Amino acid sequence: MSQLNDMILQLFFALAPFVIYNIYYRDKLKNCTSTFIIITSSICLLLSMTFASSVVTGVFFDMRYVIMFFGLVFGGVQAGLLLLIEFILYRVYLGGEGKWVGIFIVAITFTISVLFCNIYRTAVRKYIVTFIAGLLFSILPLILTYLMFPQYVTENITFHILVIPVQNSVAIWLLMSLFSKAVSDKELFISHAQNERMEMMSHVAASLAHEVRNPLTAIKGFLKLISERSHDTQKIEQYIRISLDEVQRTESILSEYLSLTKPSARQCEIINYCDQLRVVADVMTPYAIMYNVELEVSKPDIPVLVLANPDELKQVLVNFIKNGVEACSEITCGKIELSLKAEGNNTILLIKDNGVGMNREQIERLGSIYFSTKSSGTGLGLTYSYQVIHALGGLVTVSSKPQLGTRFTITIPSVSAAKHEI
Repeated sequence: MSQLNDMILQLFFALAPFVIYNIYYRDKLKNCTSTFIIITSSICLLLSMTFASSVVTGVFFDMRYVIMFFGLVFGGVQAGLLLLIEFILYRVYLGGEGKWVGIFIVAITFTISVLFCNIYRTAVRKYIVTFIAGLLFSILPLILTYLMFPQYVTENITFHILVIPVQNSVAIWLLMSLFSKAVSDKELFISHAQNERMEMMSHVAASLAHEVRNPLTAIKGFLKLISERSHDTQKIEQYIRISLDEVQRTESILSEYLSLTKPSARQCEIINYCDQLRVVADVMTPYAIMYNVELEVSKPDIPVLVLANPDELKQVLVNFIKNGVEACSEITCGKIELSLKAEGNNTILLIKDNGVGMNREQIERLGSIYFSTKSSGTGLGLTYSYQVIHALGGLVTVSSKPQLGTRFTITIPSVSAAKHEI
């Protein structure tokens, strides 16, 4: 029973680099380095030698061969040499009758490990190389130990022909196969993440180029008209005004893209949600009237406090109201209802319109940087709004049907809940 416990403990030390790798590199977009291999292998070798299996005082059996081969394969010759030096120094420190025999055997197996390491890296069927290495690390130490201490080996023959071979073979097979698979999976994950990032960058670049090209084309056309009609002062003034509007639109598009990509130094403060909603409603009312849309606001008489950036929250409200007005612009008797209330630890803002509405597919794509229900839209306004709301710990829910209007429910933690979070 004691030998079984020792074997399980040694297997744990052998598999420790694989376990540490999966914990440390789980969320990182990089793979293991030789430094990681050296550190983890050194720790595992030290623990394995400290709690080594032994049937005779002074003669130890541990995972030295397995860990050194692992270090050579994944950390290179430098890692292997450092592990060899560590083993020799610590083995001399531990002392015992088998000290020099153990060092001699490791020196021979280390040379074989270097040869097998090169074979392993180029082999197609790596499991065969691992299997043969496991056999050699079991048989060779047995033979050399027998030549040095024949009586000791014959007296403990079961331990040497059963426990040690199983221990070394299983350990090297598990460690090499599991770690290789983990490293390979991490490489695929990194490659996929990089490809996804490049694809997103190309989409953003294409979308930005498309959005900016339209106003620039219009400006180019009006500049040509100005050069052709230099005598018509009235037309020139009109063309200049339109061109300036297009320049303003270009700046607005670029600002929306930058708001999504640049790091925001968010300075939150306690603000009255009711006051913020009233100010935005006053600002947006002329815009709603221009499209013949009625804007109705309902809010509590008492302050509704939230912890947020006032400029960000104002922009969010503007984006939602603007989208609602434009959704109602094509119908008669368009109306937008904004209702704010406090409920428990949250504040809930309901934005309801009777506009063109959306189908299920459009609802699912809301907030995407490339999606807009408007022919001239970029989708950036809602993307920015969703981003701000989520950063506040809030939530946006949508219900809508074509030609029956849309209902947004924006939930944001109240100031008491926000303080609790901090």
